[in-house]
Amino acid sequence: MAKITFKPGNMLYPLPAVMVSVADRDGKSNIFTVAWAGTVCTNPPMVGISVRPSRYSHHMIVETGEFVINLTTRALARATDYCGVRSGRDVDKWKETGLTPVQSDVVKAPCIAQSPVNIECRVTQTLQLGSHDLFIAQVAAVHADDQYMDAKGRFHLEQALPMVYSHGEYYDLGKKLGKFGYSVKKKP
Repeated sequence: MAKITFKPGNMLYPLPAVMVSVADRDGKSNIFTVAWAGTVCTNPPMVGISVRPSRYSHHMIVETGEFVINLTTRALARATDYCGVRSGRDVDKWKETGLTPVQSDVVKAPCIAQSPVNIECRVTQTLQLGSHDLFIAQVAAVHADDQYMDAKGRFHLEQALPMVYSHGEYYDLGKKLGKFGYSVKKKP
């Protein structure tokens, strides 16, 4: 099998496509789509998002030091794309997408009601890296939609049909291939 060499670039795909909700000091809120988001630390729980300084929502995160990561699903694909290609400078994305803002428990930025998981975050560090600033944040609260909880209290995000982003396209997740540790599990 031959390999083709590309110039250095970001080829780490697929990525979670998340909608990030923010609010400025005056309470004006916005939603924007981020594909460069991920877990940074388990204890304390921390996440990171990379945002171009030219993005309308960037200044809101800088002003308040807060944001909410809202996981996306197949049902939210159109809204996720819209929030990534339209600017909050020009349109009210809440109105245009029909998404519902819900007051967060800890941060001032609202959660998106239709998202199966909302992760309230407080920025602890900002790294200016070049084209993007990396906001590293501690998780302040997590909300999960109870319709995906089973009788034993286990959350089943897969039932929400989460989506990912890969090379400019959105996909929902496919068939389960195994679970952590299955490759070394002893057979009964």
